[in-house]
Amino acid sequence: MSCVAGQVARILQTRESTAMTAHPVTPFNQKIRIATLRVVALAFFPLALLVNPVLSSQPMGEVLEVAGIGLIFAGVVGRFWSILYIGGHKNALVMDQGPYSMCRHPLYFFSTLAVLGFGLMVQSLVFAVVMAAFVFAVLSLTAAREEKFLHDHFGTGYARYAAKTPRILPDPRLFRTGPEINVNVSSLRRNFFDALVFVALIPVAESIEEMRDVIGLFSFGLY
Repeated sequence: MSCVAGQVARILQTRESTAMTAHPVTPFNQKIRIATLRVVALAFFPLALLVNPVLSSQPMGEVLEVAGIGLIFAGVVGRFWSILYIGGHKNALVMDQGPYSMCRHPLYFFSTLAVLGFGLMVQSLVFAVVMAAFVFAVLSLTAAREEKFLHDHFGTGYARYAAKTPRILPDPRLFRTGPEINVNVSSLRRNFFDALVFVALIPVAESIEEMRDVIGLFSFGLY
């Protein structure tokens, strides 16, 4: 009887293995995320030109601009910090140290932070919140798609990690890290060029402020 049960178990295991081979789980195509974010950026750029921020002529306008620059640099530094841990290890292991101990997708959190900073540089609280919310929504959907692969790829290991760690919004109380990490220089180099895109948001925001004077007649007030 035990021999028959063993044969049945082996048959079921073989069928499961065959099914997984026939329908392999692959990582989410990041080109979709990049293309979607580009569309969002193209949609918000003309809106930024048409916004006439009510707070720009008040001291609060300068405060928003300085805060925006600070958030952009915080986003860039945060992305470098995350790459120090995950660079070269993506989809190879369940990273749960450093920024990944506080949330499962710190790169997406810091990217959203930089976008929020750009919105504040436009000197409109409403524009900043709406733009950051759109980007956050896109990255949240991307994270959900990525995690389908991670759950299938790492099984219970990733399930345990996901159960105790927020997806994007970090919980600083969960922070932990080992005494040392392995740094992948190639990943850092790639992230450097990505960081330039976020740093470029600063002169872009300054240019928008100057271009508003040309199209001021067509702008609309917004806090």
